[in-house]
Amino acid sequence: QVLLVESGGGLVQAGDSLRLSCAASGRTFSTYSMGWFRQAPGKEREFVAAIKWRFSTYYADSVKGRFTISRDNAKNTLYLQMNTLNPEDTAVYYCAATRGDRIVTTATGMDYWGKGTLVTVSS
Repeated sequence: QVLLVESGGGLVQAGDSLRLSCAASGRTFSTYSMGWFRQAPGKEREFVAAIKWRFSTYYADSVKGRFTISRDNAKNTLYLQMNTLNPEDTAVYYCAATRGDRIVTTATGMDYWGKGTLVTVSS
């Protein structure tokens, strides 16, 4: 089992940048594929970005070119660098983990979740 704790959310203005972190417990972080999802008020949770064991990445079209997912297996930490933020990016951002070396873009496909961190982008 892995415990996930997100941090780094906050209130920013449109055009700003923000970096989210997700600290994972356990010794097997490197064997999980990781992902970021987000949920805006009144909307379903949606896929943002994913990264496999060997650092292959995949992004939702809405964030491609603006967001970068990365991981530091030595620190058991997942990151999401978010640039050129806009109000449509406002949401609670969740870190998630799944066993195996694979890309998962559906919330139901992930095995473990953090509690989320709120990102608010003002116009």
